[in-house]
Amino acid sequence: MRWLKIPLFFLLISVFASACSTPTPAPTPTPTLDPAVQRGLDLFGGKGRCATCHSLTPDFVIVGPSLAGIATRAETRIPGWSARDYIEDSILSPNNYRVEGFDAAQMDVTIGKQLTVDELNDLLAYLLTLK
Repeated sequence: MRWLKIPLFFLLISVFASACSTPTPAPTPTPTLDPAVQRGLDLFGGKGRCATCHSLTPDFVIVGPSLAGIATRAETRIPGWSARDYIEDSILSPNNYRVEGFDAAQMDVTIGKQLTVDELNDLLAYLLTLK
C-alpha cells in the first residue's frame, strides 16, 4: 500500500499546482478592416496624398479642414446629397463647395483624376468610416 501513496502524492501535487497556476490568456484578436477600407486608408496616406493636407484629429488644420467626422458632417453639407455624394464631389471637383474658412482652389484639383475608379471607391469607403 505504501507504493500507492507515492504516486498518489505526486498526482495531488500536480493537480494542486495546475489549479493554482494562472491560465494563459487567449491572444486578443487583431481587428481587420474591410479590404476596401484598408486600401482606402493606404491611399489616404499614399497615392491620394490626403494626409498631406488633412488631419484626422478634430479641429487640427494642416492646410485643409480636418477630416475627423467627415462622414457625419458630409450628410448635412448639401441638402439631398448623401455623405458619399458630397465626399466624392469634394475629391473630384473640390471647388464646387467650399468649407467656410478655406479658400477656393486650395485643394489640388488633379487628385481625383489621378485615382482609378476602384481607388476612388476604396478611398470613399475609408472616408465614410470617419464618423
